[in-house]
Amino acid sequence: MGGCFSVAGDVRGGMEAVGGGGGGRSSGGAAAAQQQQGGPNDAVDHFFQARGLRGLYTPVELSFSATKLRNMDAFSKSDPMLVVYTNINGKLEEIGRTEVILNSLEPSWITKATMSYQFEIVQPLIFRIYDVDTKYHHTPVKMLNLSQQDFLGEACCNLSEIVTKFNHSLTLKLRSDCGHGLHGTITVHAEESDSSRMAIEMTLHCLNLENKDVFSKSDPFLRLSKLVETAGPIPICKTEVVTDNLNPVWRPITLTSQQYGSKDNPLLVECFDFDSSGDHELIGAFQTTITQLENLYTSKSGAIFFSHKGQRKMKGQLFVDKLQEKVQHTFLDYISSGFELNFMVAVDFTASNGDPRIPQSLHYIDPSGRPNSYQQAILGVGEVLQFYDTDRRFPAWGFGAKTQGHVSHCFNLNTATNDCEVVGVEGIMSAYTSSLYSVSLAGPTMFGPVINKAAEIATQSLQYSNNKYFVLLIITDGVLTDIQETKDCIVRASDLPLSILIVGVGNADFKQMEILDADNGKRLESSTGRIATRDIVQFVPMREVQGGPISVVQSLLEELPGQFLQYMRTRGIKPQQQAPLLQGTHQRPSTLHSSDPPHSVHDPGPSTEESVDSADAPW
Repeated sequence: MGGCFSVAGDVRGGMEAVGGGGGGRSSGGAAAAQQQQGGPNDAVDHFFQARGLRGLYTPVELSFSATKLRNMDAFSKSDPMLVVYTNINGKLEEIGRTEVILNSLEPSWITKATMSYQFEIVQPLIFRIYDVDTKYHHTPVKMLNLSQQDFLGEACCNLSEIVTKFNHSLTLKLRSDCGHGLHGTITVHAEESDSSRMAIEMTLHCLNLENKDVFSKSDPFLRLSKLVETAGPIPICKTEVVTDNLNPVWRPITLTSQQYGSKDNPLLVECFDFDSSGDHELIGAFQTTITQLENLYTSKSGAIFFSHKGQRKMKGQLFVDKLQEKVQHTFLDYISSGFELNFMVAVDFTASNGDPRIPQSLHYIDPSGRPNSYQQAILGVGEVLQFYDTDRRFPAWGFGAKTQGHVSHCFNLNTATNDCEVVGVEGIMSAYTSSLYSVSLAGPTMFGPVINKAAEIATQSLQYSNNKYFVLLIITDGVLTDIQETKDCIVRASDLPLSILIVGVGNADFKQMEILDADNGKRLESSTGRIATRDIVQFVPMREVQGGPISVVQSLLEELPGQFLQYMRTRGIKPQQQAPLLQGTHQRPSTLHSSDPPHSVHDPGPSTEESVDSADAPW
């Protein structure tokens, strides 16, 4: 599994820690060991992605209550049951059913629905409430024929609309199956599993490791793997490399409960001698658990490394200098406490796209309404990110076109008002279409100016608050002519709350883009020798993803929560705490009209019938 973390020639990248999420420095380490570590699940993601599998999701538990339901019974009240569905590719799939509550128009169901929250996709939910007929009260709820029960109403929303609320609660007005408004509301509350927040922070060192080198000492690093009966060892973390040292001390590592499972799950600890070819030599290994590592810490004793080959000869000892359990804030903790993802987009208007008036052009606007590749990327990414931006005003630029007689590498798509911001995803689409008729395609392809513009906005935001994180989507068809300038811009931007998503459209050679996306573990280096603080670029060639099991949007966005968390955690930025409510006020969940389509749901202001939205609540 050594190849998971380094490849031939990838000396600097392979020497960095992965999946430990800690900070600080190592003693006796190389210069590379002083760089920031990767996100907490990087090692697991490497393992799953190498096998074409998705990474880990966030488990969310949904609770339900309703008010003012219609009474369908003559001599008593309705006996409501709720059924939860999700919409997958236009098909409703049932997630679960609650218990039946007898004689109640204000039910609070005990049964929860559990599902996995996935940031990178839109997850539509449909809630339907039924009055269960008395003669079926002794029938298990899963056996009930819903067509034989009285329909009380339904509501719908996206999961992201619930989890982004400050109190994780959303109230929806019920409607009929024909879309007409009905009496009653349903409130949905999302709760992230506490176990996903728990983490163990450890500081480890070794003594008297076996030397594997002839003319110097070994360059040791540790790799921790979770032992799974059906899949073998799944790597969850590796330390940085400490060069030329048989008694290394590594920087602290942090393991989440998602990574190690339970404290009694078996773990494999391996110590390797680093080789720049990626063919690392095993020094020794042993099997343990978090509980046993806790015992090593309290007893101040060491664990013995042995050879994998069955030899019982001691290859060195591992000691636990520090071990503490702590709460590690999750992506949802930040988002639900008011942190925002601000979406920005930059579109390639170079001549290599082809004349927009002909069907072969990548910019061709099909009269039938079928979106071109640029429109697909804008719609797909915008549809996900719009729910994480409260004002939904998005900066939108073009580059590589001739405007007002000269070539511009960063111009506002909104040529009508010359304002860089447009309102909503629809505003981006409209400005993009209008620009096709108001500019002339030119060239060359340069990213530097638009990245600098996005970095400028991110820098300015830090003067006022640290609860905004910016996401720049660049859609391009061509080969970069400013590759070194682009690298320099990205390295500088790696210190900012900014991620860059790049979609390659058409059939160009995108090898340069793959260099910008440091998925091989080697971070970008500027022309002055500075190394990027973190990987902030994700590149996806549309032609290689289309038609596969994972959409272009999922491929683009899957690393974004980890990049967001890495920025926040390494800077010690914590979720905003909800202040106590002012005396005499009453906190109620936000109310949405369920008749609004999920992709354009709005947050109405407070009224006598609706709840106070989180933006207006007295925190």
